[in-house]
Amino acid sequence: MSDNIGSQDSPVEESRESTTMRFPSVGGTDLEVPETDHILTRADQATVDALRPGTALLVVLRGPNTGARFLLDDASVSSGRHPDSDIFLDDVTVSRKHAVFTREGNEFSVRDVGSLNGTYLNRERIDESVLHTGDEVQIGKFRLVFYAGRPES
Repeated sequence: MSDNIGSQDSPVEESRESTTMRFPSVGGTDLEVPETDHILTRADQATVDALRPGTALLVVLRGPNTGARFLLDDASVSSGRHPDSDIFLDDVTVSRKHAVFTREGNEFSVRDVGSLNGTYLNRERIDESVLHTGDEVQIGKFRLVFYAGRPES
């Protein structure tokens, strides 16, 4: 089962990807626009560094629970608006049963389970996809960043 681990600390690491976008209303100017803002607090970084082999962490980057952390330590972790979800995301943009995070060996993946608004990985709608450290999963208004622990031997 996943644990919700609170976090309130100062940022220690910032990773930003950007893309160039053309805005016709600004005279066709190309602007660098940040795609993601992955900011880890000292506590988050310490938690990521201390993850047991075969586990992973989701950190809420944006949404009603910004800063919340969810430990992925089971073979299957459900997420959604249903109160029995392992990861309870209480917002109308989230389906009652939205997505499932699974672990097979050292590999984690996310699968949409028929949600109305879809599940997105790095801003692309997916049905199912393998997760890598730094990936951003969007479920409704929630944007969660995935961090994998050390692989199991």
